[in-house]
Amino acid sequence: SDLQKQEERGELLQPLIFVLLVLCSILLYFKVSLMDPGFVKPEEEVKEDEDKGQGVVIPQIPGDVKLRRCGYCLVKQPMRAKHCQLCQHCVRRYDHHCPWLENCVGERNHPLFIVYLSVQLVVLLWGGHVAWSGLYFEQSREWLQHNVFLLVSFFLIFIFTIVVLLLLVSHLYLISCNTTTWEFMSHHRISYLQHSELENPFDQGIILNLWRFFC
Repeated sequence: SDLQKQEERGELLQPLIFVLLVLCSILLYFKVSLMDPGFVKPEEEVKEDEDKGQGVVIPQIPGDVKLRRCGYCLVKQPMRAKHCQLCQHCVRRYDHHCPWLENCVGERNHPLFIVYLSVQLVVLLWGGHVAWSGLYFEQSREWLQHNVFLLVSFFLIFIFTIVVLLLLVSHLYLISCNTTTWEFMSHHRISYLQHSELENPFDQGIILNLWRFFC
């Protein structure tokens, strides 16, 4: 492959960058999967009551929507929170539960999840190029036996690249609209969206939506 030829010539910069990207992708995976996605904790409700008593300004909920207690963990659910039955917690700004991470994607880890997908996409595209550069085509049975591993690797990389690309594009679109996967898929069942005069009451324009999400 191209990386192998560069390594043999003593040009280690690109192979080193590739290895670092792979390690970065692995570290991001564990970081996103192990961190708190924004679990709603009972002690936060006590702090909120104290803030009200001290006259601290708390954002008001538009319309006739009332905050309700979760029927599973009995905490008062903030706006845009949802209970995840797999994690057994309510998650702030709940997006979805990712089976690949075995964790929810929510308020705290959603930006890092986007970074992880971006790094993963770069690794997959580069890995696909490396696999393709190692192939030389001949119509013989021996060639197929010697290159079957590279062919399978390239096919798997291609499938994963399509999946990650579609996932990244769909998330960036939802972020630009300031909505979540859960809100997008279950718009008709969510009370604060049903009672809103606007189709998406959180949308503040693409630039401001992206700025508030990432910054």
